[in-house]
Amino acid sequence: MRVHLLVSGIFLSALACTANRSADQGGTMYGETITLADTTRISEILSHPGDHVGQRVLVTGMVVDVCSKRGCWLELASDREYETLRVKVDDGVIVFPMTARGHRAVVEGVVEELELTEEQVRERAQHHAEEQGLEFDPSTVTGPETTYQLRGIGAAIFE
Repeated sequence: MRVHLLVSGIFLSALACTANRSADQGGTMYGETITLADTTRISEILSHPGDHVGQRVLVTGMVVDVCSKRGCWLELASDREYETLRVKVDDGVIVFPMTARGHRAVVEGVVEELELTEEQVRERAQHHAEEQGLEFDPSTVTGPETTYQLRGIGAAIFE
């Protein structure tokens, strides 16, 4: 009987912590608990990426796209027009729903620099075209590329 009560108490405590975590953030939680309080503007990261590489940051923006295959990334709109920041998570660890599109998200993660060869850029562009159901033109790839993304740790999506 005592063991049953102890197990029940642990389960209810865990359930309460999960509910509080979602309630504290006001959105649906994905991944780890958000720990940072100060937000870094996406435009600041994209304007001065070298200053942020390797840093843990908190960003917010409208979700403009989500990986339709595995939910393993999302694109957040910047606070400056025509800019987005990709948030990449480990496949299967966090799965963002397609319904996140058009909703505000708060994401905590580490800024990463990706140096891609011309072949890697071509493969990535072809993969994205296939995901979007578009034709891929290899001549659009003109060389190597350095891009920046956020390695997502935790997120809240507000629906």
